[in-house]
Amino acid sequence: MASNKKKDNKKMAKNSETDHASINLIGAGTTIKGEVNSSGDIRIDGTLIGPVTSKGKIIVGNTGFVEGEIACQNADIFGKVDAKVEVEELLSLKSTAKLSGEISSDKLSIEPGAVFTGTCTMDKDKSSHFVQKQKEEKKLQEEEIK
Repeated sequence: MASNKKKDNKKMAKNSETDHASINLIGAGTTIKGEVNSSGDIRIDGTLIGPVTSKGKIIVGNTGFVEGEIACQNADIFGKVDAKVEVEELLSLKSTAKLSGEISSDKLSIEPGAVFTGTCTMDKDKSSHFVQKQKEEKKLQEEEIK
């Protein structure tokens, strides 16, 4: 019996670790107005009006629409975005994407058929707002620990 409890505890610990890297979904037909922040990935198939920030990946699905600001580590855009987009690593505009706004990213991939209107800055040396915000949060966490 004691060995069964140990196995159950390991499973429970493992499950709580996967919760941290969760995938959040804003479904088709849903409209959210306001600020969205997440430490996990976010998929948007509905409408989001306002800033969205993720420490992971943001996916805007075919039926998704974002108006505001996007800040994340990676992003895949299939739908419509009218926003300032700051991506730390890779921004992928898929063939169905329609993006209007400012882009700041380390790497940019645009598939044939995607529509992009606006400006793009790709400069590793220039720290984006997203990267600066992450550094500030890390510094505050370190100070709280002390």
